[in-house]
Amino acid sequence: MTPADTSVVLDVRHRARGADLTLTVPSGGVVAILGPNGAGKSTLLSMVAGLVRPDEGVVRVGARTLTDDAQRIDVPPHRRRVALLAQDALLFPHLSALANVAFAPRSRGAGRAESERLARRWLEAVDAADLADRRPRALSGGQAQRVALARALAADPDVLLLDEPFAALDAESAPAMRRVLREVLAETSRTTLLVTHDRVDALTLAGEVAVVDAGRVVEHGTVRNVLTAPRTRFAAALVGVNSIEGTITASDTLTTATGVVVQGRAPDPLGSGAPAVALVHPTAVSVFVDPPRGSPRNVLPVQIDHVESTGSSVRITSTAAAGLPALHADVTVAAATELDLVPGRRVHFVVKAGEVALPAAAPGAAGPR
Repeated sequence: MTPADTSVVLDVRHRARGADLTLTVPSGGVVAILGPNGAGKSTLLSMVAGLVRPDEGVVRVGARTLTDDAQRIDVPPHRRRVALLAQDALLFPHLSALANVAFAPRSRGAGRAESERLARRWLEAVDAADLADRRPRALSGGQAQRVALARALAADPDVLLLDEPFAALDAESAPAMRRVLREVLAETSRTTLLVTHDRVDALTLAGEVAVVDAGRVVEHGTVRNVLTAPRTRFAAALVGVNSIEGTITASDTLTTATGVVVQGRAPDPLGSGAPAVALVHPTAVSVFVDPPRGSPRNVLPVQIDHVESTGSSVRITSTAAAGLPALHADVTVAAATELDLVPGRRVHFVVKAGEVALPAAAPGAAGPR
């Protein structure tokens, strides 16, 4: 039997929220939605769930149209076959865990016995079968979130929406919940959109990543491509890579809006004037007190903003200035001590051109901040 098409197509605009969102998710795919606070991630989920109505645009799941302003279609949330799991489990306090989960199939018209059977099945799937008789007040945060996940799955949704489901969990509960969710998603092949701030969630749960910034999807691709070669500042920061935005002004040369020139290597040919980013890993950055001499290198005069230990090394972070964002350099403890690298000191961050990648910037990405 051919699986039902549960792909998601979103192409919507909401003027008051500054949203212009376009995203396609393959049937059965899991996409991690990343982006800074206020970027529009939750708005994206709310548009799919039907909790926020766009001014214009369409939302489709498979062959079903859920929203289409031109056709005046706006399917109410309870008929969308879309389940939303947020940070707060929002369980009914007067019902047991079993009754909470059984509520979902009961709402679809299933009988009491069938609803209870499905509830027990999903409680077992999320490793919470032993919690069936407990009320929400007797559950820990991690336990409540497992029950909430079981309730969402018991509704048999075409699309599962997860809005930072681990954010309210403690350090011990979050990994366990992540493991449970990974197993459930692998077994059910359910189309899922996961809003998160944690790259671990993207790496362990998702096949694709979409980066949302300023109300737009500015980067979308496989987890490997986005997290190893980010094209937006947020994605670069998420994976711990320095990112400098500018335009290509010559072969393998990027120039920022303030005239800072960075030499590197473009993985694909880019024409003059093309928006691009310079990506540099902090371990590739050397710190000099005086400008170095010798082979051609990128030399960036900076002022140290703060210094922190990263275990076996020390991370030197510069102050954002002269059109450059805050940049990071990882050096040894001995080097930090010998050079007296302390906040306020002016130094030079030096990077060999061969250590700088110059990929094209993501279309529509926000400019320097």
